[in-house]
Amino acid sequence: MCVARATNIHWQTGHVTREQRESAGGYRAAALWLTGLSGSGKSTLAQAVERELCRRGLPAYVLDGDNVRHGLSSDLGFSPAERGEHIRRIGEVAKLFVDAAVIVLCAVVSPYRADRDRLRAAMPAGDFIEIHVNASVEACRARDPKGLYGKAAAGEIADLTGVGAPYEPPEHPELVLDTEEQELGESVAEVIRFLEQRGYIPGNHA
Repeated sequence: MCVARATNIHWQTGHVTREQRESAGGYRAAALWLTGLSGSGKSTLAQAVERELCRRGLPAYVLDGDNVRHGLSSDLGFSPAERGEHIRRIGEVAKLFVDAAVIVLCAVVSPYRADRDRLRAAMPAGDFIEIHVNASVEACRARDPKGLYGKAAAGEIADLTGVGAPYEPPEHPELVLDTEEQELGESVAEVIRFLEQRGYIPGNHA
């Protein structure tokens, strides 16, 4: 999808750096990109991790793909090009959040590997953490929290990811969470443990 570029614009560097904000809190910001089929549990997991991070006094925020489509991406549909543009926009917002020293959790189907790889390449090393929220189409269809699989079966949706449109799972994600087998608490603990072990957040000694 072609995006027009503005001219005669300049990046304004702030007087308070990301590093200054992070050092005050003893953590490192990052974009946790949760990818998976609709119904795999991305939003539920992102919100639960957000709650735990905030409980520890760490700045965190969820960027949900559907929420962004209500505003920033309200002009986009679900063709491959439009999906790619939707993901690019969320990625740009995520970069701003990380620059503001916020741990941002992006819950987005993001079905195409190339789109996710472009996001990784556009961020400094370590800022993009890809998390595959893995559940089978059958499990997602059984949950169907938004009724999308039912609409797809009725012919009302032709391009539902995993049914009428492809999903390309990550090849080298930082984390794979099997939400078909794991309880929510187990998945949250795995994300938090990863962040602690990699030095993004301090260990919880409470």
